Amino acid sequence: MKKLFLTAIIAMFACSSYAQYNVGTSTTSRTDIFGNTTTTHKDAYGRTTGSSTTSRPDIFGNTTTTHRDAYGHTIGTSTTGRTDIFGNTTTTHRDAYGHSTGTSTTGRTDIFGNTTTTHSDAYGHSTGTSTTGRTDIFGNTTTTHRDAYGHSTGTSTTGRTDIFGNRTTQQKSNTGNDIWTW
Repeated sequence: MKKLFLTAIIAMFACSSYAQYNVGTSTTSRTDIFGNTTTTHKDAYGRTTGSSTTSRPDIFGNTTTTHRDAYGHTIGTSTTGRTDIFGNTTTTHRDAYGHSTGTSTTGRTDIFGNTTTTHSDAYGHSTGTSTTGRTDIFGNTTTTHRDAYGHSTGTSTTGRTDIFGNRTTQQKSNTGNDIWTW
């Protein structure tokens, strides 16, 4: 009986040892007078690691986000096209030289209020998914990231907009590694 109880306690701790590591935050500002929105990325220690600036849609309905490192150098872009007839929206990611590094395709919201984005590499192979649930009663929206095998790699929780018009996303990883998909 004592062994059984000890085994149950160990099993309980093993199941509850699932930990997530704070890997940083992403804070999105309100849209400026030029129609641009900037997101500042910080690591777990509050140091700026880069930024992503999203422009207003062009005449073709495409929206481009320019990603920069902590020193302001462009490291890539993400261009999101208009939604297709099936309700899917595709974002094409490119490196600093304009070479495609992959795509992210977001489907329509399902009956449970979840929206799933499928990420693929430059060769079209699936690298994982990001599923965003509906907003909870506190105004938080959580996205669960999974790898190509369906294993959870982390979460991104976006809070409600503050009085200055900023929204902060808390990034957490199951491994301690970055989980940004771009």
